[in-house]
Amino acid sequence: MLNRVRSAVAHLVSSGGAPPSRPKSPDLPNATSAPPAAPPQAPRSPPARAGSGGATPARTVEARASFSRPTFLQLSPGGLRRADDHAGRAVQSPPDTGRRLPWSTGYAEVINAGKSRHNEDQACCEVVYVEGRRSVSGAPREPSRGQGLCFYYWGLFDGHAGGGAAEMASRLLHRHIREQLKDLVEILQDPLPPPLCLPSTPGAPGSSDSSQLVGPQSCWSSQKEVTHESLVVGAIENAFQLMDEQMARERRGHQVEGGCCALVVVYLLGKVYVANAGDSRAIIVRNGEIIPMSREFTPETERQRLQLLGFLKPELLGGEFTHLEFPRRVQPKELGQRMLYRDQNMTGWAYKKIELEDLRFPLVCGEGKKVRVYDLTQYEHCPDDVLVLGTDGLWDVTSDCEVAATVDRVLSAYEPNDPSRYTALAQALVLGARGTPRDRGWRLPNNKLGSGDDISVFVIPLGGPGSYS
Repeated sequence: MLNRVRSAVAHLVSSGGAPPSRPKSPDLPNATSAPPAAPPQAPRSPPARAGSGGATPARTVEARASFSRPTFLQLSPGGLRRADDHAGRAVQSPPDTGRRLPWSTGYAEVINAGKSRHNEDQACCEVVYVEGRRSVSGAPREPSRGQGLCFYYWGLFDGHAGGGAAEMASRLLHRHIREQLKDLVEILQDPLPPPLCLPSTPGAPGSSDSSQLVGPQSCWSSQKEVTHESLVVGAIENAFQLMDEQMARERRGHQVEGGCCALVVVYLLGKVYVANAGDSRAIIVRNGEIIPMSREFTPETERQRLQLLGFLKPELLGGEFTHLEFPRRVQPKELGQRMLYRDQNMTGWAYKKIELEDLRFPLVCGEGKKVRVYDLTQYEHCPDDVLVLGTDGLWDVTSDCEVAATVDRVLSAYEPNDPSRYTALAQALVLGARGTPRDRGWRLPNNKLGSGDDISVFVIPLGGPGSYS
């Protein structure tokens, strides 16, 4: 339990005062506002209704009304009540009606054994179109769907102290990622290396008083290599940070309860990006081999530790250094332009407008660990190769090896071209972690305690049937 509490401290939501916020993603609504128009989809499983008869306290009504399950489950009111039953703990999966999740993804979930009132996990699976915001030359891009990008998105969100933050993240995090990618649409489709600087916004003021911030040019190494992959990593990292800041604002207004862990997968241009904040986990099972694709969210590098210290206590920098990192030293003539940078929260790169303070000497120039990236084009995948995502309810009682054994056992019982095999696998993983009810609680076949937590699992096939384009 202590380890889980520690992991919760490092979850997606800031529990204390939020740092100065970054520029907001312009097209994102507040958590309480209506979402923008979206392509037609299955209706969201309706919220549970308060009981009839007699006055019900407003807080109780609000708590019950906030309970909902992922849209793609398509639960009726009766199905929602079954999903909320702690005694039966029925496993929930999308209906087998012919309309499947992208890539024939499998999904299954089950409510906890009574540790919280509702299932505080949430899940999201979307295909997201990104329209470029501007061209590399700085001119506004003419709207054209042919110039945009599509990415596939899966997310698991494990709520803590309430389900509000997880529900909010499941609705909005992929939109933050989309906003961060809008400036990169043309760059990511260009085989040339990413430009170091983007043109300044037309009419943006420069500054002639920059000499006092230009330090010595000594000990500066050559320009760092920045790849398209690292731009996507930076976009995902920035989206996590912006989601965190939005949650902090909503919590201060008492509009969102609790916090959440987040495990997200993005497929874009042939590569799978896995980002994790918290104690959920992702592994690839490929030809029987286990490939870890996530780790717990902890401070990982001296670079990030020193940058954080410089961010929190700028007086230690003496007005001569910046806690931000750039691929090379910023020049005064680049004021107003948008250059690649990263801060204490990032291992990838993003663009920011160069300001006077950015001309200071950088505090550190190190490399850090990246969001896990898996290149699908580098391997020949068979239909039994899968990426498994699970909240801690799965991993508390199931090892990576046990998951791999279940993958082999379940998938071998189905024809390779049967798309329902991945839902069956997700259900088997959830049932295996939940156990069966006995006199002393939910038990596994070895009589050890099963998971009493909410359990949510995605199974994403990495090869056949179907196409990834």
